[in-house]
Amino acid sequence: MKKYILQRLLLLPLMLLGISVISFTLLKLAPGDYLDSLKLARDVSPELIERQKQQLGLDRSAPEQFLRWLASAVRLDFGYSFTYKIPVVELIAQRLPATFLLALCATLFAWMIAIPLGILAAIWQGSFFDRLSSALAFFALAVPEFFLALLAVFFASQTGWLPLSGLTSIDHEFMAPWEKVWDVTRHLFLPTLVLGIGSIASLMRIMRSNFLETMRAEFVTAARAKGLSEGRVLLGHTLRNAINPLVTIFGYSIAGLLSGSLIVEIVMGYPGIGLLVYEAFFQKDIYVVMASILMASIMLVLGNLVGDIALALSDPRIRLDK
Repeated sequence: MKKYILQRLLLLPLMLLGISVISFTLLKLAPGDYLDSLKLARDVSPELIERQKQQLGLDRSAPEQFLRWLASAVRLDFGYSFTYKIPVVELIAQRLPATFLLALCATLFAWMIAIPLGILAAIWQGSFFDRLSSALAFFALAVPEFFLALLAVFFASQTGWLPLSGLTSIDHEFMAPWEKVWDVTRHLFLPTLVLGIGSIASLMRIMRSNFLETMRAEFVTAARAKGLSEGRVLLGHTLRNAINPLVTIFGYSIAGLLSGSLIVEIVMGYPGIGLLVYEAFFQKDIYVVMASILMASIMLVLGNLVGDIALALSDPRIRLDK
């Protein structure tokens, strides 16, 4: 397993280099730059624009800009944000905890709901519960995330039960510790619900299919023939083998939600990485976009690796070194 992990980690720098080249090229192919808004202002002189261009390094050629950024990125210096006037690392460090917390809550919420529903739908195959859960799963997969986010915002605005946006209230710093926890929980409830619904539907269908297939396996029939109780057969033998494919995608799902919460953060005004990248892209703040893409790529690769390792630890039949 150590050899497998080392091989995957050694491939990571090469992959990140390729992603960086492609991302920077696409950003540079897009028309305009960060100073376009200043160029449209009548009270800004061309001399000031030229001075700003030199200060930001936008007067250099695209290859030179990329090489200078790459040399800094190797030292974990991802440049300076044109918009926020602070280092990109500091800016991402401010937004990353909020997105990671949302992704973690959405993943745990989806798994806590999807696994039991998938198991019960498989055990009661063909029943009203099975048909109802399958219909709800197809409905959840068909409804776009932005529509669910709009419905959540509308619900919050009409009822006033939950906050409309943000991660904390204005007076959060003056609250007692338990009040701070409750305040963050109230702000996380709707984004977690919206982001987790799609995952619940897909995970439930995978769990149901795997559980049904494993229930028909010969080792399950042999376990019943030995006189084991039905609960032990289902939970001790069937579930342990049926859940293996889901273990593989566990790390990947967290990373996917971490990089895929863009729409939810934009619609619901959640102060995370997704909203930051969206704003930086339209403002041509290229170094913020580049660093965010690299971070999302690292999370996807490491998440996939964590899933493979977890599967190898849970299933003795799998040997990653082979």
